[in-house]
Amino acid sequence: MNRTTTRSAEASASHPARHLAVETPVGRYLIAARRTADGDAVTGVWREAQAHFPRAERLGPHVTGKDPLLEEASQQLLDFLAGTRTVFDVPLRLEGTAFQCSVWEQLRRIPFGDTTTYGSLARQIGSPRAAQAVGAAVGANPISILVPCHRVVAADGSLTGYAGGIGTKEALLRIEGVLGA
Repeated sequence: MNRTTTRSAEASASHPARHLAVETPVGRYLIAARRTADGDAVTGVWREAQAHFPRAERLGPHVTGKDPLLEEASQQLLDFLAGTRTVFDVPLRLEGTAFQCSVWEQLRRIPFGDTTTYGSLARQIGSPRAAQAVGAAVGANPISILVPCHRVVAADGSLTGYAGGIGTKEALLRIEGVLGA
């Protein structure tokens, strides 16, 4: 499993971000990273124009030269979408509130090819009545796919809300074999 650290977005503002765009079978994604005292880490993976798309300062400038971390994260994303990768091992930095980070860390524990519900996530973080707040945190996940928010479904198993669109969520779950071809 990859190294993950959490901290507030404000605390990271002094370390500028940068990003790389990657064309994928499910749309264009922007992957952002930031260098910190702990090392270089991916801080965001967003489908272009998705809900909760970040402001320009969170993305930082577009990388024009070599960037080993962003290139590796891009390749791992493409490998996942091609069905040849089931886990990611690039370093991640989750930036949000303590509640959001606890939800996102729980998302990382959902195995490839499995799903869970918002209510189950709420119980797992010790807040059984917070399914709606968990849903909001899942929707605000800044590192889509690598932190697998697409693996969360409604209590009845239906596909609900996904910042990158329900069609993208369905495609990701098909790649993982959760939904039929």
